[in-house]
Amino acid sequence: MQHAHYDRILGILCSVLDAHSAVLFLPLYSIEDNKTPTYCIASAFSLGDKLNYDADIQEGRGLVGWILRNNEPLRVDNFDQRRNHLGYYTDNEELSIKAFMGCSLPGSKGALCLDSKRQYSFAEKDQKMLHLFAELLAQLELDNRDNENKGLMLKYYAALRTVYALRRQYSRWTEFLRHFLDLMATMTGFAYCVLCTRDPEGTAYSIEGENIVLMQRPGVAGPSFPMTHGIIGWVFRNASQVCSDGPDGSPETLFVGKGVDIPHFQTVLALPLIIQRKTRGVLCLAHDLPMEINGATQDFARMASEHLALFLENLYVKCRLRDLHRQTQVAEGLETSSDG
Repeated sequence: MQHAHYDRILGILCSVLDAHSAVLFLPLYSIEDNKTPTYCIASAFSLGDKLNYDADIQEGRGLVGWILRNNEPLRVDNFDQRRNHLGYYTDNEELSIKAFMGCSLPGSKGALCLDSKRQYSFAEKDQKMLHLFAELLAQLELDNRDNENKGLMLKYYAALRTVYALRRQYSRWTEFLRHFLDLMATMTGFAYCVLCTRDPEGTAYSIEGENIVLMQRPGVAGPSFPMTHGIIGWVFRNASQVCSDGPDGSPETLFVGKGVDIPHFQTVLALPLIIQRKTRGVLCLAHDLPMEINGATQDFARMASEHLALFLENLYVKCRLRDLHRQTQVAEGLETSSDG
């Protein structure tokens, strides 16, 4: 994820402090407290061409990782490759680096780093200058996120209006569900969207519909899985959502159960559908690669799932009324026969 305007700022920083490279690290995706954060190069400027823009940095690994974990500045005047490493160069370019300086981004997750091919290149006053640039980049990043969130909210608001209109467009449940799942996947960027429903006894759940064919074959009832199996089974049992958005986020727990040939999803957002105070369905969005699940996406998915639950509840009530009407007709018929 390159930011052209950030590159220019880093170029100015390199020139002011006479550095070889300036590198900005930002989170690769949203991070929850119980996950191992991963950072990538969001922007950089270098006098050479050996930067590894595909480098991933984790907290605690190398000098950059130390800054990210401890949220403190760091200056190394005489860089020793035998004791420390940077992790963002290719072709042994790191061997030519003699000095390093970096600090975390104030109020934001990330780090701004400088290096030089000369020993003792950076002084305390340079560290203060680095902090000023870090504050500028942090504010720009927060502004960018605010603008992105505003854009997302407008997009999701329009999508919710479309969701509410689906009930008027498609009166048949199967048609409504197919268009609903397609819309959810398209608007959120997830590859897969599935609705699972529980059986009357509450011991198993089955695939009610999916936006692409992974488990449900046309003309064949969707496969059934024990309620104790998979992430979806966990949501059914606990009536709580699962939001997992990283390589470590989607646990090795299987998506639905053993013996099912589907991708190992690394990003999962699964929401319970509460009807008559019971979890009677689970709406699940999944992707086979790490992707961000921000607050706007969660809010949209939650509101859409609540609308789906209301639709299902209306169908449930209609079915109950129809069954009661039939029972009443049968009872009246029996009474008429007995009177005759």
